[in-house]
Amino acid sequence: MLWQMDPARQRATLLWQFSERTRASHGCAPDDYRGLHRWSITERGAFWSAVWDFCGVIGDKGERQVIDGELMPGARFLPDATLNFAENLLRLEGRTDAVVFRDEAGARRSWSWDELHQTVSRMQQALLGLGIGQGDRVAGMLPNMPETVAMMLATASIGAVWSSCSPDFGPRGVLDRFAQISPKLFVTVDGYKYNGKLIDIGPTIAEVAAALAPARTVVIDLLGRATDSAARIDGGVTLESFLAPFSAEPVRFARLPFNHPLFILFSSGTTGKPKCIVHSAGGTLLQHLKEHRLHCDVHEGDRVFYFTTCGWMMWNWLASALACGATLCLYDGSPFHPAPVQLFDYAEQERFTLFGTSARYLDSVRKLALKPIETHDLTSVRAILSTGSPLAADCFDYVYANVKADVHLASISGGTDIVSCFVLGVPTLPVWRGEIQAPGLGLAVDVFDENGVQIATGKGELVCRAPFPSMPLGFWNDPDGSRYRAAYFSRFPGVWAHGDYAEPTAHQGIMIHGRSDATLNPGGVRIGTAEIYAVVEELPEVDSALCIGQEWENDTRVVLFVKLAPGTVLDEALRLRIRHAIRSGASPRHVPAKLIAVADLPRTRSGKLTELAVRDVVHGRPVRNVEGLANPEALKLFENLAELST
Repeated sequence: MLWQMDPARQRATLLWQFSERTRASHGCAPDDYRGLHRWSITERGAFWSAVWDFCGVIGDKGERQVIDGELMPGARFLPDATLNFAENLLRLEGRTDAVVFRDEAGARRSWSWDELHQTVSRMQQALLGLGIGQGDRVAGMLPNMPETVAMMLATASIGAVWSSCSPDFGPRGVLDRFAQISPKLFVTVDGYKYNGKLIDIGPTIAEVAAALAPARTVVIDLLGRATDSAARIDGGVTLESFLAPFSAEPVRFARLPFNHPLFILFSSGTTGKPKCIVHSAGGTLLQHLKEHRLHCDVHEGDRVFYFTTCGWMMWNWLASALACGATLCLYDGSPFHPAPVQLFDYAEQERFTLFGTSARYLDSVRKLALKPIETHDLTSVRAILSTGSPLAADCFDYVYANVKADVHLASISGGTDIVSCFVLGVPTLPVWRGEIQAPGLGLAVDVFDENGVQIATGKGELVCRAPFPSMPLGFWNDPDGSRYRAAYFSRFPGVWAHGDYAEPTAHQGIMIHGRSDATLNPGGVRIGTAEIYAVVEELPEVDSALCIGQEWENDTRVVLFVKLAPGTVLDEALRLRIRHAIRSGASPRHVPAKLIAVADLPRTRSGKLTELAVRDVVHGRPVRNVEGLANPEALKLFENLAELST
């Protein structure tokens, strides 16, 4: 056990207060999270209705809590409710910060709640003037900046549907996503800054706008080239021109059904054209409020940061923290430019209360031997969150020894599919080394073996046995729902199979061992790739690693690719050290048959390793939609490797 909140502080958490308020319903003491969780999944309608009340959702809840509550998919929560997502996020007014923005060069901007309202109002009027209405799509190819948040809120305020990606996508990557949903408005920037460089994307946005042919393309000025970029696009205008005819007035909010579409998010698309996943306004709002307030203890006035791009669902998750009355702390650019302490500087200067990032980032700063516990005042930080990939046990050690000793470190896991988490942190429970603390409230999470039987020990498929509000409404252009059902319910009928290889722990937590579709199976024994990475990436000579199963002689053999630290050579001594570390730290079955050094490893734009794409290259199969990768050129490193032919 690495950390446990002081009992006096526990009683001040929103989770404790919620448990006390609902105690008459669930009959458990406020420090009994497991009992609360049991009630939340057995009485799902009552639980989600209580979340609505406790979080003060603005809208009409209606009478019925859930209908068809055992159907999965098919259940409908709060079927009579009406609300507006943006109205719930714009609940505060005043001069205090609603949004703070900083880029890698240190430039800072902030908007008060009044300024956010005013900007949303002008954008709303401009959207309505363009004829955009309920159900129409607005697509943004944008950095993580205040205007992006405002445009999303303006879109949601009228019942239109928001979808976004980051500006580092190439034309094909953008069109593989946005062309499927036919947006009426395309919003972008003239360029962006990354790693000290100014990157002009004028040609990209011209190509995308021509192919999408939306009613209007709006270009936001970041590099001073927006006017020129807009002039090259039919129907192109700058944001300044788009908003010029409109003065701020009170924002109008369309109250719509609970299941009205809000977001279209996209799968990574590394195994085919990205899936267009449609999420509801009510389900997204309730799930995010539950996670922010009960699991992350976000109070009004807190300052919430997550290192993310607009192409990752964590951006949508971050934006929803406005519904708690929190200040959003946004960042755009490299987290390591001009210095590796960039995000810790930002945390200290803006007094973050929640610091969210990726496991990859924490591992990188660990390997750089940064010690912000000695160099930065992080007194304000109450929680550090990590997602994107499993957080290795040694990174837990690193955070408590070198970042902050008294902090709630929460490894969280879910995904674009549910725009939230299945398993995550609980402030009133202890943090155990290498473990995710618990399933989320309202989520009947279990681990199944290959036959669909629940297991209490060992590794298997992460599943959810009962419906929940943030399940997708479906996929875009999937009228009979067949693609949606095939994606999540074909493995175990009536049960959501998430595609994660997971293991229950003795503390009733969860460990994630990677994606189950990337699980290795040498000699018929299932092995999670994350188990190998946790051992290998602990070695100072190894920057990162990627593991696949290669089909070989009627079986599967484990192949491990390593990207080495600068100046390191994969000689026989290092090979022996790596193999010994895997044998002793994991098991003999984890030891790779082939160990190969490569210059780079391909990753998605949210930083996840693309094991399946590498596996396809090794086996001579085409990789579909390489535009989904941040560094697609790395795939060539795995073509026709002589080492894999023997």
